[in-house]
Amino acid sequence: MRGSDEKRPPRSRALRAATAVAAAALVLPLVSAAPSAPDGQPRAAASRPAAGSLQQAFADAAARHGVPRDVLLAVAYMESRWDAHGGAPSVSGGYGPMHLTDARTALAGRPHHSDGDEDPRGDDSRARKRAPAQLPAAGALPARLRTLERAARLTGLPAERLRRDPAANIRGGAALLAEEQRRLGPRSADPARWYGAVARYPGADDARTAAGFADDVYDVLRQGQSRTTDSGQRVTLPAAPGLTPDRAQLGRLGLRSAAPADGSRLECPRTVSCVSVPAPYEEFGDGDYGNHDKADRPRDQRVDAIVVHDTEGSWETTLKLIKDPTYVSWHYTIRSADGLIAQHVPTKDVAWHAGNWYVNAHSVGIEHEGFLAAPDAWYTEAMYRASARLVRYLAHKYDLPLDRQHIIGHDNVPGTTPATIKGMHTDPGPYWDWAHYFRLLGKPFVRTAGPRGGLVTIRPDYDRHRPLYTDCVKPGQPCAPHGSAAVRLHTEPSASAPLVEDIGLRPDGSPSTTGVNDTGARATTGQRYAVAERRGEWTAIWYLGRKAWFHNPPEQPTAVDAKGLVITPKAGRADIPVYGRAYPEAAAYPAGVPVQAVTPLPYKLLSGQRYAVGNRVRGEYFYAPTYDLSRHAVVRGQDVYYEIQVGHRVGYVRAADVDVRSSQR
Repeated sequence: MRGSDEKRPPRSRALRAATAVAAAALVLPLVSAAPSAPDGQPRAAASRPAAGSLQQAFADAAARHGVPRDVLLAVAYMESRWDAHGGAPSVSGGYGPMHLTDARTALAGRPHHSDGDEDPRGDDSRARKRAPAQLPAAGALPARLRTLERAARLTGLPAERLRRDPAANIRGGAALLAEEQRRLGPRSADPARWYGAVARYPGADDARTAAGFADDVYDVLRQGQSRTTDSGQRVTLPAAPGLTPDRAQLGRLGLRSAAPADGSRLECPRTVSCVSVPAPYEEFGDGDYGNHDKADRPRDQRVDAIVVHDTEGSWETTLKLIKDPTYVSWHYTIRSADGLIAQHVPTKDVAWHAGNWYVNAHSVGIEHEGFLAAPDAWYTEAMYRASARLVRYLAHKYDLPLDRQHIIGHDNVPGTTPATIKGMHTDPGPYWDWAHYFRLLGKPFVRTAGPRGGLVTIRPDYDRHRPLYTDCVKPGQPCAPHGSAAVRLHTEPSASAPLVEDIGLRPDGSPSTTGVNDTGARATTGQRYAVAERRGEWTAIWYLGRKAWFHNPPEQPTAVDAKGLVITPKAGRADIPVYGRAYPEAAAYPAGVPVQAVTPLPYKLLSGQRYAVGNRVRGEYFYAPTYDLSRHAVVRGQDVYYEIQVGHRVGYVRAADVDVRSSQR
């Protein structure tokens, strides 16, 4: 989505939805690998799992269907990390540890950029960009989104049981693997002989994507895994470091070939499967064009953020929308089941995705397949890994630190003016596991200071931290319990105290709510805030111009101490304004380029308050009113701004209004 400016003719209709840099292969950290055994052989379990346990369910399903147990465990880890999620579906309609897909009823919501009041461009100099979209009929769903019905046919188990019962779900996944193996030849007890069946499991229709998923599964097999699941059970996959799969099986699957990322067009690391699905740059209608803007970043504008989204539409729907010149745009889409990446817009160009034109001009947008309107429940391990590899590649390309000041969610992008705050989107939401994501990036959130460091980094234990959310299915109705990356913020150090208010979301000053899409009283994993006070098990941070308290008990901490730079209003200033974009001063605009208002948001930072600093930027505005590139211009001013963590979303303050100092006390 663009942001707002004032230059563009009204639209008659509007719909929503390069050179590859060689990079070293990413070594993604994995949790708690079990001790290794002799090369090529898994280590025997120390003791037989208890009857009825999840570990035993994998063993039983493997024996019933003739699938090597460790292959079954590794496939499930890549799909769900062995979590059952209480029978709730993933964002792409997958159920249980094996991610059996049943997406027929999951398309009631509108695609992400068609939902709500946000203007994807966020550019005041143009008419608002609206993005309605037609959804496909359930019958048009591809086979990869209907694997649960196949598992029901193979096992004779009812669909509801496959959705809700983890043991039955594991049986369903084993049956699917066994069916694929039968097509390749006789079943084998050797995990190396199951490469083809594993490659086919997520339903990819091209050889490169299928191989990418299988290679990740075999990496899991070689390294081993051990973790406690969301049901509290310990599941272990012993390591087999010398395991070498029979990759020749790939040629017998009958999959189409897909050109690798060879450096001619795609900007993807070599460690992912990546295809090109270009977004159009076309004129249409009465002087209108879409669906992105040509630029020459980083020569003409720096890239200083990567924005994480989810699509609220299936892969197929999303790819149809991105090809529509009357729609909006983003740079990449990642598929849920297998991590396939499609690039749409060269990263040198400006896509319309964040709802804030200033952020669009300086960011890369990545959409993650997910079409459950509420809640944005859970994401596959395959998607997390592919996304982490892509982000690491892009961060290297644009020299971005791997931190939450530069890797942000759409829900962290500020509104451009007070009028746009309510319409800003809230994806990827409280269920995106930022801690796991940053472990995969190789930058886990760790303590960097003692109690006098002056900052905290939010870091609850995702699996154990389950705050109550509402409005996932029906207004006021509690959501199913689920791990969350976000902590709740109160007006006083008490769980019974009201949630803090967000005057931008509720100008009447009423408190925030527990709604899953209400970001008014929320701090999320990886975000850094200045400490205002500590009292017993509670910590107060400076947030939207006031103290906001969250529960932070020593036996189950929800934040770690940190240090860094903070801003505070200059001496003698009772308060200072916050802005949603860092535009230049009026004197910087040349003739022919309309001056953009730098309108304060409704938040005031008071004397003595402190806020964590992200980027230091000079005021800049990208003027792109027409298809004709000769009229485009980048306006640079003298005003300097600091990006700060002002609330759940970031904001900008003028350097002239603040002092910058160390957070340490």
